[in-house]
Amino acid sequence: MPETTPRIPAGTRMADWPDWPEYGLVDDLLPTLERWLADGRRFALATLVEIEGSSPRPLGSEMAINDLGECAGYVSGGCVEAEVAQQALDVLADGEPRYLDYGAGSPVLDIQLACGGRIGILVRTLRDASAQVARWRQTRDARRPLTVVTDWSVGQRKGEIARQHRPTTRLVIAGGDPVSLALARLADAFGFEIVLLRPNGPEAPPQGIRLLAYDRRPIEQALGDLKLDTWCTVYTLTHDADTDHAVLMHALDSPAFCIGALGSRRKSELRLQRLLDAGLTREQLARLHTPAGLPIGGSTPQEIALSILAQIVAARA
Repeated sequence: MPETTPRIPAGTRMADWPDWPEYGLVDDLLPTLERWLADGRRFALATLVEIEGSSPRPLGSEMAINDLGECAGYVSGGCVEAEVAQQALDVLADGEPRYLDYGAGSPVLDIQLACGGRIGILVRTLRDASAQVARWRQTRDARRPLTVVTDWSVGQRKGEIARQHRPTTRLVIAGGDPVSLALARLADAFGFEIVLLRPNGPEAPPQGIRLLAYDRRPIEQALGDLKLDTWCTVYTLTHDADTDHAVLMHALDSPAFCIGALGSRRKSELRLQRLLDAGLTREQLARLHTPAGLPIGGSTPQEIALSILAQIVAARA
C-alpha cells in the first residue's frame, strides 16, 4: 500500500479530492487500521450494503476513513468516494451512523453512477474497534477465515451484511530462475505472502522482494517443515525433475488450492506418469496445472509470471 494515504481536512468537499485514487489500491484494510489505532486515530468504516443493477464493487466492499481524513479502500468506481469520506468525518463528529443512497433513482441527484446502478452504503464507527481489529489479526495469524456479520439500522432502513476476511494468500515458489523472480515480484505487488524454496541457493535472498521465508536447505528438509493449508498455492519452477517431483508429491497431498509446474507439454506428460507411478491418484493429478499458467501466449519471464498469477487468481475466485 502507499506510504501515505489521501487526507481530507474537515469541511473539504469533492472539488478538493485527490486527482489520483491511491486509496483504492488498498484492498487489505487490516494493516492500515492497526497503524491508525497505534497512532491514536479514530476511524469510520463505509460498507457497501445494497446494490440495485450494476456496481463496480461487490457487496461488502469497505472503505476506512480516519479523523484526519486519511482514506483506504473504496466502495464504488470513484464516483462517490469523496462524498463518502466527507460523510464519514461527520459520523466521527457526531457518532451517528448514516445510510448513503447513490445512483439511479436516489435523492442525491448530483452524484450518479457511471454504471447506471444504485448503491447503498452504511457509514458507522465500530464498537470497541481495538478488540475487533485485534481479533482480525489473531485469526489471520492463525490462518483462519473470519466472518463479520453486521446488523444495521438507520432510520427506516435496516439489513444484515456478512463480510469474510480470508487469510492472506500464501504462494510457495520452488526455483531460482528468472520466472521465479518475476513471479515473486508480481505476487508481492498483489499482497501475497511468498515462501521461496531454492535448494543449495545463495545465502542471501533476492533483493527488493518481501519474503515470508527463504529456504535454501535440501528440498526434503524444506518440505518436511512446509505446512500447507487451503489458502496456499504452490508452483515449482526449478527445471530439475527430482526437485519438481518432490515438491508436487508434497503439494498434491495437501489442501493447497492451486498447484502448478513449469515445463513443456512433453515434460508434463513424463511428470504426470512419474507421479502416478509414485502412488498419486488421477483425482489428485487433476488438480495439477502443467504446463503452468493460463495460455496467454507469453514468452518472457514477466509474461509467464503474469499467466501464472492469473491462474492463481482465477482458482482463488
